[in-house]
Amino acid sequence: MEFQRLNEKKNIYEKGKSSIDKVTLSTYEKDFELTYTHNSTAIEGNTLTLMETKVILEDGISVGGKELREIYEVTNHRKAYSYVKECIAKGLELNENIVKDIHAILTENIIVGGIYRNQEVRITGAAHRPPSGSEMYVQIKNFYADMPYKKELNAIELAAWTHAEFVRIHPFIDGNGRTSRLLMNYQLMRNGFLPISIAKEDRLSYYNVLEDYAVNQNIEPFVDMIAELEEAQLDDYIRLIRV
Repeated sequence: MEFQRLNEKKNIYEKGKSSIDKVTLSTYEKDFELTYTHNSTAIEGNTLTLMETKVILEDGISVGGKELREIYEVTNHRKAYSYVKECIAKGLELNENIVKDIHAILTENIIVGGIYRNQEVRITGAAHRPPSGSEMYVQIKNFYADMPYKKELNAIELAAWTHAEFVRIHPFIDGNGRTSRLLMNYQLMRNGFLPISIAKEDRLSYYNVLEDYAVNQNIEPFVDMIAELEEAQLDDYIRLIRV
């Protein structure tokens, strides 16, 4: 995928955004937030349907027969996404404090968030084994130290690296996937691109490209996945521009 083409589409969207009907734009953004929350939590095993997620988030109605944890996961995800947008509106670069805040919001009323693990963990079905103990702590500190110096990467590559490297390190006992997908979108939006949602139906392909990075340090398949999703998002929004 040519980054130049994505950049051109991003510029078309930025120039034409003001002509998009405000109500239409709001409904698109609201629909994305709902779909994104549903997909990101469902990838991690949340069993709420899209309609159940909508009822909880938009109508404030609880769903019977579901664990309280699942309801907190979707309400917390919306709060965390709102926090991401607030930080970007303030022009803040992604940093350790923001990452810990995102995780704490995501796991509120579930576990104590924003605290790095001291246990050893395994990722079910993955060949990659996350670092443990002091090694993990060194790697997560290097992750934050390296981030400002990734100038050779374009915005799509930076988003892919941020997500893939963070989830490879797996610094928290739980919620690493949801956190990393928010970090990916943080980097995209911080650089003027639209946020993307990885569909729960695509989780196998998604896990495979993350595994390729963790085991082989091959980031390209994940970059391609993000680029395709980003282009589809841009195309959808460009269609709304009134000439």
